[in-house]
Amino acid sequence: MKTDLGTPKPAGEISKTSISEIALTGSRGRWLLFALLVAGGLYWWHPWSAGKSPAPGHAAFVQVPTIRVAKARAGDIPVTFDALGTVTPLANVTVRTQISGQLMALGFHEGQTVAKGDFLAQVDPRPFQVALEQDEGQLARDQALLRQAQNDLARYRVLARQDSIARQQVDNQESLVQQYEGTVKSDQGLVDGARLNLIYCHITAPVAGRVGLRQVDQGNYVQTSDTNGIVVIAQVQPISVIFTLPEDDLPAILAAMKTGEPLGVTASDRSNASVLGNGKLSALDNQVDTTTGTVKLRAEFANRDLALYPNQFVNAKLTVRTLHDAVLIPSSAVLTGAPGSFVYKVRDDRTVSVQPVTPGPAIGEVTSITQGLSPGDDVVIDGTDRLKDGAKVMVATGEAPAGSGGKAKQGLSHHPHTHSDQPTHE
Repeated sequence: MKTDLGTPKPAGEISKTSISEIALTGSRGRWLLFALLVAGGLYWWHPWSAGKSPAPGHAAFVQVPTIRVAKARAGDIPVTFDALGTVTPLANVTVRTQISGQLMALGFHEGQTVAKGDFLAQVDPRPFQVALEQDEGQLARDQALLRQAQNDLARYRVLARQDSIARQQVDNQESLVQQYEGTVKSDQGLVDGARLNLIYCHITAPVAGRVGLRQVDQGNYVQTSDTNGIVVIAQVQPISVIFTLPEDDLPAILAAMKTGEPLGVTASDRSNASVLGNGKLSALDNQVDTTTGTVKLRAEFANRDLALYPNQFVNAKLTVRTLHDAVLIPSSAVLTGAPGSFVYKVRDDRTVSVQPVTPGPAIGEVTSITQGLSPGDDVVIDGTDRLKDGAKVMVATGEAPAGSGGKAKQGLSHHPHTHSDQPTHE
């Protein structure tokens, strides 16, 4: 049965079998049918292409970014300078013998904490005791000769006044007395030196601190020329941290020191994960190192828990002053781009605007803003990579993600927003 496709039919009178007939004509008909179906589908799912509003129950195919925000708050923030430092004992003493002799005893354990004057070692005192006795005998002999010469001089002076002896004999006796006086004084010095050697045989701690590993064993012959000594004592309570800062920071440091208030210094471990101690700035070097453009500073720590260890590397944080009623926001909200430093500020109509800001001092995850924001402004802290100026946003509810920088003690908290008329996605 043939169908005359060339004969036009009146409008609106297309047969129910027209589409099937077209499909039967071959590949051309099938492709035409597929194109019609695709066009109809696009028209149905994209009503905006025809200038129509979306059908009820169907959302437009435009995603609104979901963000998290924090509210700028007024609070206090310290102005700090960060630097790498080295823990340095206030005193690091190598204990050496001051006499030569056999080491008879050691009075300490390696790593022990000792007080000033504690017994450390004993050198054989017997040779020095013998020398002391010899010097004391010589002193006694010469003292007796001096007394005899003094008595003779007294008698000669009486006889001279009676013209019984020549004046020359009196002068000779006076000279002899002076010679014996010098001899006695010399003997007394030898006795004092021998007694001092006996004291040196008993070696004590010159400072309080922690002893290290012993450098010589008991029974060895020690001498004053030994370079390693007997043991090293490091004073660890209190202890200091030496760190360097650029010379550009000097004006702020000097201005803070002129107030007379002690400047606080915090020492943290290498990873800044934990605080090892809090101390005070104790000294500033008297010159800038011209090769590095830095200046050395020393901070002193009580170190009661012995958390700071000599020659340990630490992160030092020097606080020079505190800004009061500063505008504080999480550091994650501050971005850098063409306008410089900026934040995304959330408007009341749930759109964001690019707000240039001037960041001030920062500590941890909190940054102060000196210009561009006021307390109460909402800034985006998460989801900024999908934003642009004027973009419509949806503010997520619930707690802000970890690491957004909110800290109650610094007057900064996250402020999630909720809106009942926000668009929803299906």
